[in-house]
Amino acid sequence: MDSNSAWLRVTRGTAPLLVSLPHTGTDLPDNLVPRLVSPWLARKDADWWIDKLYDFASDLDATVVHTSMSRTVIDVNRDPSGVSLYPGQATTDLCPVTTFDGEALYRSGADLRSDETAERQRLYFDPYHAALADEIARLKRSHDRVVVYDCHSIRSLVPRLFEGILPHFNIGTNSGASCDAALTQAVESACDASGFDRVTNGRFKGGYITRRYGQPGAGVHAIQMELACRGYLREDPGPVSEGAWPPPYDESFAEPIRSVLRRILKASLGFAVA
Repeated sequence: MDSNSAWLRVTRGTAPLLVSLPHTGTDLPDNLVPRLVSPWLARKDADWWIDKLYDFASDLDATVVHTSMSRTVIDVNRDPSGVSLYPGQATTDLCPVTTFDGEALYRSGADLRSDETAERQRLYFDPYHAALADEIARLKRSHDRVVVYDCHSIRSLVPRLFEGILPHFNIGTNSGASCDAALTQAVESACDASGFDRVTNGRFKGGYITRRYGQPGAGVHAIQMELACRGYLREDPGPVSEGAWPPPYDESFAEPIRSVLRRILKASLGFAVA
């Protein structure tokens, strides 16, 4: 049975695999749009087309949790306490006020108000995490192990966030704390056999979702996959502009990396049922 709201979609499967899609959303509340520098800027840092890239997940009987709300409204992969996931490095907040490139999201005089973060957390953050927690608990009733696979992507070149060109596959396990080493190795092996480049716990070690839900001792193994966009989009790494970003989704161009992602999710399932 599926559960859906205007912005939150849960597609339930019975396999011990939960696929989280926290940053593919582009929805902006109507009352927010006039305060923004531009809707395009507010959507610029979305994980573009990731929902299309992983649309095979339900064929594996995985459970998929997806929000259509833009991360500019609230980022469900940030610690609500305000603690930085990457101390000393540039990042964005629970309710971002800048893009990854440091551009202001709000018009002068229309800044984010102090009371808005708590309201957005109640409306959007808390329901997303309630859905994750409920689905993990449901799957745990039937399986000794459950894998939480958190899906992300980012432009291949973002100098404010990292140096140089990002590897195609960026695996995050909170430095090994969020999942068993056997799961990490299974995902690494699928990446390494692909011809694409890979790093584990490099610039991206896993966000709040990976760190909160990864409890290997309790049978919940969480892993984040951050993809460099050039692996599945016709991306020209470098600055982007309105009208040129994002590139359209091209199934034939994306298929090589989709085939690797299928192997990765199958390997994750193999670990869960071993």
